[in-house]
Amino acid sequence: MRSPLKPRRSGAQTPTPEIPAADAAAAPVQESVTSDTGTSLEHLRASSGADATGAAGMPQRPSLADKEAPPVLVKVRPPFLVALSRILWIASLAAGAAGVIYMFVIRQAQLPAIADLVRAVDGTRQEATYTTAADILFWTVFTPAVVVILLQIMLQVSFAARRPNVRWWQFGSLMFSGGVFLLAREIVAFGERGAPLEQIMLVQLALATLGLLVSALPPALAWTARKHDIRRGPVAPSAGAGI
Repeated sequence: MRSPLKPRRSGAQTPTPEIPAADAAAAPVQESVTSDTGTSLEHLRASSGADATGAAGMPQRPSLADKEAPPVLVKVRPPFLVALSRILWIASLAAGAAGVIYMFVIRQAQLPAIADLVRAVDGTRQEATYTTAADILFWTVFTPAVVVILLQIMLQVSFAARRPNVRWWQFGSLMFSGGVFLLAREIVAFGERGAPLEQIMLVQLALATLGLLVSALPPALAWTARKHDIRRGPVAPSAGAGI
């Protein structure tokens, strides 16, 4: 009988324990599950590391305050030259209104002098004909003078609204005003009472000319070409922007 304390001989093989059939069948499945679990854990660790690295490397969320807001129409004070042109045109209109009022005031005093002009052309007519002709000539000058003022007021409104080609219409009204001035100087604005009227209408014409010239300078042209004043700016951050 071999003693249990006696060492085994070198080269002796240890007998392999027998594995039951059920355990032998379950062993490959267990090894597969263990292998799959290890692979899944490794994949999760790699994914977690990649996500952490990607999250650390991603840029920060852009702020809403850096974005441009939609254009908003604003009311901006016009340039100095535009304001100066308006002042000159308004002064011209005031002078024209004063001239129209003065012309109406001296109407009765000027009618005999106007009748004398008609009589100098043809003195064979009746007296009533000269009186009627003088009255017609006076209203022929007075009505266009009023029309010029009303027309230039409408054109100033269009100029303030930056309508296209307004300056050409103002130039046309200026030429028409010059024709009315020449006609008034020959028919109404003469003599002692007519001299102030001539000066007033001349001032009206000069102020309108300066107003048109100032409005044709580059800053005023750029203001008209812009059509509207638009404000652009960053969007104000909302209350939940940081959530």
